[in-house]
Amino acid sequence: MPAVEGWFTLEEPAALLGSRCDTCGTCAFPKAAFFCGNPTCDGTTFTEVPLSRGGKVWSFTDARYQPPPPYMATEPYAPFAIAAVELAEEKMVVMGQVVAGVGVDDLRIGMDVELVIETLYEDDDHEYLVWKWRPCD
Repeated sequence: MPAVEGWFTLEEPAALLGSRCDTCGTCAFPKAAFFCGNPTCDGTTFTEVPLSRGGKVWSFTDARYQPPPPYMATEPYAPFAIAAVELAEEKMVVMGQVVAGVGVDDLRIGMDVELVIETLYEDDDHEYLVWKWRPCD
């Protein structure tokens, strides 16, 4: 089950779910609900759209601190890489965790990445899923 409901699809190929302003076409993630993020637009209606599954690393870092929910840390806490990715078509930047086994030493600005769905954490009843970025190179 998704760790955050409604933010991405689970069917293959998985995609982030954003919104497109019906007035100006500006895309948003997470989905816009009340007003358009474009400061020159007064749009208030939106269509849900799947966003690009890939893009280029715009920036990256490692998470040396335990992030807030829905992230569930294992003990002991192990740092992981986070990438800001400029989506291929929308040209907007979306942050996300990088797949396990890929650290900041493996990333570079401009690297092609693709969206994948992986387990964030598990409990006795469910496996909670989240999107992550996986290098294509």
